[in-house]
This record gives sequence, C-alpha cells and structure tokens, in this order.
Amino acid sequence: MVVQIVFFLLLVVAIGLLYRTSLEMQKCFRITKPVSFDGLWQKRLQLTLKVVLGQSKIMRKPFVGMIHALVFWGFLVITIGTLELVVDGLSGQYRSFSGLERIYEIITASGDIFAVIVLLGAAFFLVRRMGFHIKRFYGIELTRMNKQDANIALLFILFLMVSLLGLNTYDLLWHETQTEGWYPVSNILASWINGNGLMAREGFHFFWWGHILLIFIFANYLPYSKHFHVFMSLPNVFLSSMKPLAFLPAMPDVTKEVKLMLTGDAFQVEETNEPGRFGVKDVEDVTSLNYLNALTCTQCGRCTEVCPANITGKELSPRKIFVDLRNRMMEKGPFLSEAPKYHDDLSLVSDYITNEELWACTTCNACAQECPLNISHPNLIMDMRRYLVLEEGKVPEGLNAMFANIENNGAPWKFSPQDRLNWTQQ
Repeated sequence: MVVQIVFFLLLVVAIGLLYRTSLEMQKCFRITKPVSFDGLWQKRLQLTLKVVLGQSKIMRKPFVGMIHALVFWGFLVITIGTLELVVDGLSGQYRSFSGLERIYEIITASGDIFAVIVLLGAAFFLVRRMGFHIKRFYGIELTRMNKQDANIALLFILFLMVSLLGLNTYDLLWHETQTEGWYPVSNILASWINGNGLMAREGFHFFWWGHILLIFIFANYLPYSKHFHVFMSLPNVFLSSMKPLAFLPAMPDVTKEVKLMLTGDAFQVEETNEPGRFGVKDVEDVTSLNYLNALTCTQCGRCTEVCPANITGKELSPRKIFVDLRNRMMEKGPFLSEAPKYHDDLSLVSDYITNEELWACTTCNACAQECPLNISHPNLIMDMRRYLVLEEGKVPEGLNAMFANIENNGAPWKFSPQDRLNWTQQ
C-alpha cells in the first residue's frame, strides 16, 4: 500500500508539472491569430496516417529514415507496456494486461524486440551526431544548448530502453516460469546472468522504478526540447494546410476591402474596429498554426539543406525562421498573455530575423516539400515580407520599380498596356 501511495504521488507530480507547462503554452496560443480549417477531416486523417504513422517523408533518406521509423514504431509499441506499468503502480497488481493472453504475448514480445531496436537506433543517432560532421546539424540558429538538447534526449531514450530490458530480464529471473508474457531478448539476457531470487527481486524493483522515473522526467523535459515533436507531430500534420504548396493565403483585411470595393459598398460601411497589422512583425501577429509549427520543428535541417538561397551562400535558413519564432515566443509570450500591450523594444522581424534573410527566399517551397512534419516556411516568410512592404516600406530597389510598373501599367513590365502585344507582330 505504501508503494502504491508513493507511486500515486509521483504520478500526480509528473502530471501536474506537465499540466502547468501546457497552461503556459496555452497562454502563448491565445495571443496568436486564429486559423479557420476546412471540413476535409477524412483527407487530413489519411495524410496523418501516411506522414506520421507511415513516416513517408522521413523515408526520402532511406537508410536514416528507416532507422528513425523503427525507433518511432518501437515507441508506439512500448507505450502499451508503459500504460501497463502505470496501471500496475496504481493497482499494486503484477502484469495487469496479462488477461489478454495470446495478444499479451505478442505485445510483450514485440516490445522486448523493439526495445533493442530503439536502443541501437538511439545509439546510432548519438554516435552520428557526436562523431560525424553532418552539415545540416550546424547553423547560426543552433546554439550549444540546441546540440546538447539533442544529445540529452537521445541519452534519455537509451536509458529508457536499458531500464526496460533490465526490468524484463530480472522479472524472468525472479518469477522464472511464472512470468507473464513472452520476452525473447530478455530470455537470452537472463541466461547470461547468474543470481539468486533475492538479487533478482531487487534488480526487478530497481529497474522498474528507474524506468518509471525516467518516463516521468522525460515527459516533462520534452516540452522544452526539440524532441517535443514526439507529442506535437500528429496534431501538426493533421492541421497542416491541404492547399497546394504554392498557394499563399490572402490577408483577410485586404480581402474584405477588395470585396467591398467590388460590390460598391466600400463607402457605406462604418469601420468600428481598430485596423489590424498588415503581415507579421512579432509573435502576437503569427497564427496559431505558425506557433504549432515552431513547437513541432525537429531542427533536423532538411529544409535548410535543400534551400537554394542557403546553398548559394545567402543568409536565409528556413529552419532558423521557426527556431527564432519559438525562442521569441518563450521570451515575450508570457508577458503578452498578462499584458496585451506589453512591448520590449524588440521584434521578431529585424531583431531576430533580418530583412536580408526574408528577401532571400525564392518561395520555391523546397523547404516545405522536404519537411517531414509538413511545416510551411514560405507562408510565414511571406507574411513577414508583407509587413515590411505595407507598414515599413522596406523593399529592395528592384521591387520598387516593379510596384511602380504595376501601378502605372497594370503589369510588372515597363510597357504600356497598348504596346504589350507588339512582339507578336515581329
């Protein structure tokens, strides 16, 4: 009974801390602009199954992609065992799901095998990060803390798998033929260990509690880590845009004004609300989907790796856009949630993301195409450009000439409308 009380208190603390973190994030979501979604729920579900569960975009790099997919699928299977441990801890029972019989044997066997696969996968990724100079793992947006964060998360996964295998192995040594389930890998490990019943029991409890505590700590570490995509990837892909990649949404305020002008009602409507900002200047101007993208970003660098602007030496790194957004929201979001007019004389555009970065984007959508979690970088970049053009008037010289041509000639070219088809007569 004492053990159950201790477990219950630890569970309450872990859930309480996670809930507190979620409340802080909810405050940040409240200051963002809402996004309306279509009713294509079936298509969204199909996309989610393909991209998240099927890991389709990860597989564009077949070798590394398959290892990542196996780690992901392994976590899904092992999560069932984690739920059982929680039920065991609360009820004081042993192997609570064992009543499933044959299904339980399949679950435990697959979990035991996947524990080794995940362990080897995490070790591979850790060695790859620390021992090899992979170009996309570097950039001005990735600080020393970012790199340590990736290593810490991988070490957590390593220790989780070691504790799970240790738990199963010492369970077999302790209960021998009475152990519920089937553990092909742990059976081999148990055969290598010579120990009496007392040592086996102590070993089982050590790894059981070690595994549970690691789960509780890791769950509360994830929201502050780039590995938060473990939680956020599914909702992010499900809520991602179903429009073609090249589609750029219009600004609602501008659309409204154009419609009023076309219907002849522009001068009959009394505007009572304060006009909103054109485009994005700071975190309070981004949409909830933009912020969700920032929380989901794995910082893998696949977007930057294929960006033609970055490849040719320009300042733009698509990954940096969302790393900066997340950092800026952590800095300013909590204050804005308490005081909507709060300002600290800094802004996302110019102070975090330079004008040169934004104008380097060619809107080719290579970054959005390659992102394994369906993040759209060009949409946010274009909203920041809109702010620079419509509110700051900061435009490259070449664009100023184009704007003048559009205003005077109705087209980007320096020809009058009457002369536009002259070339066909030559």
